[in-house]
Amino acid sequence: MSQISVTRHERVAVLTLTDPDRRNALNLDMNEEMIEAIDQLEADSGIGALVVTGEPPAFCAGADLTQLGESQSEGLKRIYAGFLRVANTSLPTIAAVNGAAVGAGMNLALACDVRMASDRAKFDTRFLDLGIHPGGGHTWMMRNIVGPQTAAAMVLFGQVLNGPEAARLGLAWESVAPEALLERSIELAARAATGPRELVAEIKQTLSDMDTITTHADAVERELHPQVNSINQPAFQERLAALKAKITKS
Repeated sequence: MSQISVTRHERVAVLTLTDPDRRNALNLDMNEEMIEAIDQLEADSGIGALVVTGEPPAFCAGADLTQLGESQSEGLKRIYAGFLRVANTSLPTIAAVNGAAVGAGMNLALACDVRMASDRAKFDTRFLDLGIHPGGGHTWMMRNIVGPQTAAAMVLFGQVLNGPEAARLGLAWESVAPEALLERSIELAARAATGPRELVAEIKQTLSDMDTITTHADAVERELHPQVNSINQPAFQERLAALKAKITKS
């Protein structure tokens, strides 16, 4: 039985973890399905953005660590593979966090470009409570997204954030009513999905590369070539002409 589903909303795909009895905990079969689905979505020119969510009541309650096997290092890497595929996709991604995101489930949410939270969401790293060191790049993602103090409060001091708190501290973009979460996430994703796909992927890569850039001058240089390239693409010429025509009419 499949543990994920994929639905399409014009140019936005919604990938839903569908194992609610286990609160959508990550396992090797689910990871394989997730990787295959994202491979197919990337190959589909009709898809321009991805929303990741979980079937209620949870977003994702962690990972099944009983599947580590004899080599614990290799087993952990296999468990990481699903959310790392989300992290590495060229598609812009939104996590629609509808309930508990715990441990590796937090990693899945952190792997997305933007997190939208339900008022019922719960962001809980929980690694220390379980007596296990964070993995999968958890501490790096947390520090980059919320800064060192909030990362320490959550990872080291066990603070759990609900949706409104996550939005206030920058872990989520917005916190909305549960019934509005998916619609609002699709609406936000659609803005990116309508852009030229290669340009969107290039901008996403540029944002990622800014982690290694320390000066404004280097940032200007990093953006120069892709900006020149975009100016010479038909999409820019068409949109510029449409804007000029609109201004002329007004």
